[in-house]
Amino acid sequence: MTKPPKKWKMAVIVWLAIYPTITILYALMGSYFELITPMPLRTLATTVLVVPLMVFSIIPALQKLFQQWLNN
Repeated sequence: MTKPPKKWKMAVIVWLAIYPTITILYALMGSYFELITPMPLRTLATTVLVVPLMVFSIIPALQKLFQQWLNN
C-alpha cells in the first residue's frame, strides 16, 4: 500500500490547478461575471464552473503528471 502524498505537495498541486484556471476563466468571461452584481452570486457562478473542472479533470491530470514527485 502506497502512502498518500504529503499535504504540502498536494497544496502545491491544487494551487497549480486553481490559479491558472481562475485567471483564464476571468480573462475569458470576466465581463459576464461583472454583470452578476451581488458578490455571493458571482462567487457561486465561479465555483460552479471551477470545482467540477478541478475535481474531475485538472487535479487528476496534474497528479498523473507529477506522480513521481508526489510519491517521493
